[in-house]
Amino acid sequence: MAANPAPPQAPPKPTWDPRKPPPFPILRPTIRIRLTLLYGGMFLIAGILLLSIIYLLAANALNVGSDLPFKILSGQVASEACNFPSQPTATELNHAMNDCVNEQRQHALDNLLSRSLLALLGLAVIAFAFGYAMAGRVLSPLGRITRTARAVAGSDLSRRIELDGPDDELKELADTFDDMLERLQRAFTAQQRFVGNASHELRTPLAINRTLLEVHLSDPSAPMELQQLGKTLLATNERSEQLVEGLLLLARSDNQIVERKPVDLAEVATQAIDQVHAEAHAKGVQIRGKRERAVIQGNGVLLERIALNLVQNAVRYNIPEGGWVEVTTEIQHGQAVLVVANTGPVVPAYEIDNLFEPFRRLRTERTGSDKGVGLGLSIVRSVARAHGGHIAAQPREGGGLVMRVTFPI
Repeated sequence: MAANPAPPQAPPKPTWDPRKPPPFPILRPTIRIRLTLLYGGMFLIAGILLLSIIYLLAANALNVGSDLPFKILSGQVASEACNFPSQPTATELNHAMNDCVNEQRQHALDNLLSRSLLALLGLAVIAFAFGYAMAGRVLSPLGRITRTARAVAGSDLSRRIELDGPDDELKELADTFDDMLERLQRAFTAQQRFVGNASHELRTPLAINRTLLEVHLSDPSAPMELQQLGKTLLATNERSEQLVEGLLLLARSDNQIVERKPVDLAEVATQAIDQVHAEAHAKGVQIRGKRERAVIQGNGVLLERIALNLVQNAVRYNIPEGGWVEVTTEIQHGQAVLVVANTGPVVPAYEIDNLFEPFRRLRTERTGSDKGVGLGLSIVRSVARAHGGHIAAQPREGGGLVMRVTFPI
């Protein structure tokens, strides 16, 4: 058994104690206070700028409107902006001068309104750009927390946020998340260590039992009943060894793959077919399919176990005569795909999810079936997840299953 991994480093201790309130809660730089100051300050600055611009525009408009739009020349009124009659009476002249002043005032107001709208539009664009930048800066710790959570979701429990900065709500969240990850990693590591150690310790008595049974079976003078009992016990011991190996592999495959090397799925599938060829020939099952090159980064031994388990299940759970198994590998939509399809009994769609649970079989299979120990597909799913892949099963029309495993390239 491989050496136990080094214990993970402890995450940074939280700088806050939830059991003790801060001495000055109002002075604490919380996110609420920071956002209030930020957006309140932005609104104040934008208001001051808008007020200043409107004041300057209004002053300019009043300066333009304060000049008389007409001049009195030798008893006559001349204007470039207004139309006056050539020989007006006093009443006509007063009406004309009033209309001229009103027209100039309206022109100044229209000019003020148009320039104010342009200034408001410019300030709005600046405010949105500045607000977007400031919001991104304030919310950047959330992005860091999200990226760490995604890495943890990919079975990398060693990741920590270790957020620095002011003692606000986001740092509380990050420190709490780090503490939770520490607890999860300890529990997960303890579980894997227990399964690994238990499986390892069970190997020795099983190996001793197998040796004793083989020695007794090699005695030609042993009674027939004793030989038959020895063969039964030897088969049972072999199933127990398979179960222990399956548990050990399942515990190993739950970890993320650290050392990755280029592995061709076509080569892995071919090796698995070679190992199952004799069993398939004995059952009259034909293995076919086109296997194209599909290279991924991963562990070759574990990937070979995926192909071996799928092909073994496809051969063992097949029809008595004229059955076939089709194994294909290819690249589809930027992903490496391994597909294993076979003929066999009809599988209800609602039973598909149960196939991937440990020690779960179809209702038509007894617990004591000699086709396996009930860990094959569980190991396949666990190894696929450790490689960042996914497995999906689909019933075939007429019976059998189509197992499709996808891996990122």
